[in-house]
Amino acid sequence: MDERTDGKVGAFEERWRASLDDPQTFWLDAAQAIDWQTAPTRALDARSPFYRWFPDGELNVCANALDRHVDAGHGDRAALIYDSPVTGTVRSYSYAQLLDEVARFAGVLAVLGVGRGDRVVVYMPMVPEAAIAMLACARLGAVHSVVFGGFAPRELAVRIDDATPVVVVSASCGIEGSRVLEYKPLLDKAMELAEHKPGKRVILQRPQAQATMGPDDVDWAEAMATAEPAEPVPVAATDPLYILYTSGTTGKPKGVVRDSGGYAVALAWTMANIYAVGPGETMFTASDVGWVVGHSYIVYAPLLVGATTILYEGKPVGTPDAGQFWRVAAEHGAKTLFTAPTAFRAIKKEDPKGALLGGYDLSGLRYLFLAGERLDPETYRWASDLLGIPVVDNWWQTETGWPICANPVGVEELPIKPGSPTVPMVGWDVRVVDGSGQPVPPNTDGAIVIKLPLAPGALPTLWNDDDRFIRSYLSAFEGYYLTGDGGRIDDDGYVYVMGRTDDVINVAGHRLSTGGMEEALASHPAVAECAVIGVADPLKGQVPRGLVVLKAGVDRPEEELRTELVALVRERIGAVASLRDVDVVAALPKTRSGKILRRTMRGIADGVEEPVPSTIESIDVLDALRPVLRRE
Repeated sequence: MDERTDGKVGAFEERWRASLDDPQTFWLDAAQAIDWQTAPTRALDARSPFYRWFPDGELNVCANALDRHVDAGHGDRAALIYDSPVTGTVRSYSYAQLLDEVARFAGVLAVLGVGRGDRVVVYMPMVPEAAIAMLACARLGAVHSVVFGGFAPRELAVRIDDATPVVVVSASCGIEGSRVLEYKPLLDKAMELAEHKPGKRVILQRPQAQATMGPDDVDWAEAMATAEPAEPVPVAATDPLYILYTSGTTGKPKGVVRDSGGYAVALAWTMANIYAVGPGETMFTASDVGWVVGHSYIVYAPLLVGATTILYEGKPVGTPDAGQFWRVAAEHGAKTLFTAPTAFRAIKKEDPKGALLGGYDLSGLRYLFLAGERLDPETYRWASDLLGIPVVDNWWQTETGWPICANPVGVEELPIKPGSPTVPMVGWDVRVVDGSGQPVPPNTDGAIVIKLPLAPGALPTLWNDDDRFIRSYLSAFEGYYLTGDGGRIDDDGYVYVMGRTDDVINVAGHRLSTGGMEEALASHPAVAECAVIGVADPLKGQVPRGLVVLKAGVDRPEEELRTELVALVRERIGAVASLRDVDVVAALPKTRSGKILRRTMRGIADGVEEPVPSTIESIDVLDALRPVLRRE
């Protein structure tokens, strides 16, 4: 980032520079927001490539999230609000009530043999007990690994084998829209497939489906009825808090390790400085605890700062309508709403004029944050015009644990540039390099990398696989972490993330970003969402193909729309884009976290059967697209 045209350095830029120039001082100061059993005297142990934050500190993350607020006299403050339109349930837990539940469930786990450093797999729907189980593990110094509820048995088994848990915590069922999905048969099958056999399984019985219990199964309610509360166990700041597996396609999944101290310090910093949410204020993060956003901003970050968090069991549309986010935010007084761009594209498709917003008072909603997929300018403008509040894109990854780039509205609101997640946050030294690792000039596309060390809270390694950690992230360019994303940085230091580097296509020798073409397609008033993939071409090497989903109520001849869309890309990108092929489709295949499966679609179009990610939301959507992609 450069100095401003008036020669003054902004309040945030001053902090960002300080975090890079003197990380020891900056992060030791930030660490004062956390209660330590043993306060750290050093911020960074810089033994490349295995950097460690607060190496001589000791703490308990659960005690920081719950006990200290109760001890400070805030036990009556709302900690967690469970809102479930799929079951018609709204339930609120005060800090004192949540602490009681967590301490007693930690007692349940302790009786089942869980101790410091042991792993516990959590395979749960979006219910309060999922967060309670996570926090109970943290209380014992155990390591939780949350697997998205409803994952296929083989994928669950692979994660069980990798994490080798002492206990699995699950539920009788989850609810996907209007469908009840029984988890226990999936878990039983996973246990058959897994080589590692956890000792016990704790099962939360839900009224929508009762699970058949076996000799190794423990009923959640029965165990809690006689449980003795457990006290928090201090752990080293460098000890793992959790393992979160990235959505791989084949082979052994990558278990991202999250440390305890660096993560707690970083999250506390983000709440005040990025999300502008403090004690007693409410944050509504519409995600899932199976993903990193749910870990960080449903469970840990809001509770670390004494805020109120909303745990929502439902969808952005269809449970029952596209106005549920507005209802939840209005009813519970959310100051900040955080979700994925794909959720807003779904809302825009169902309710393009935002008519459902009219029934709700959102005067208390100050910010909308979006992350998970690139926020295209059209979705940004739609949300911004509809809500009349800052719409803040932020870019990060499972590996980083919190935003690499965002708009630090808690420090100062920087000008928003549609298409950019604004600037790097403290601790992140973001660069753009060419294929040989050399820096490129501003406004030049390249590979986005981060100069080591990574900020506190980022992964220190992969679970039981240091070699893979180095091979996957650190070997491409010495001294840098490879994000896997491509893009550019402009003259003002704003970062533009245009998509994964394998979404750059080579058309007759011209390297073109599919993200730019998607931007053009998304700007058409009939388009709700879109994807562009590069498919093999004998003459040009690759050519782009566009797939668009139309907004509800649009009824126009496809050929007419196709002509307009091709002309739009030609106008915005130029004839070199060579996009002449656009299909109107009912839906795009996505992961459960909202990422569009471009690589999988590209493989199908090229006649190559790419493995389908285990995280796919609906295989039916992909099956319906096969004849379109293959031109059958």
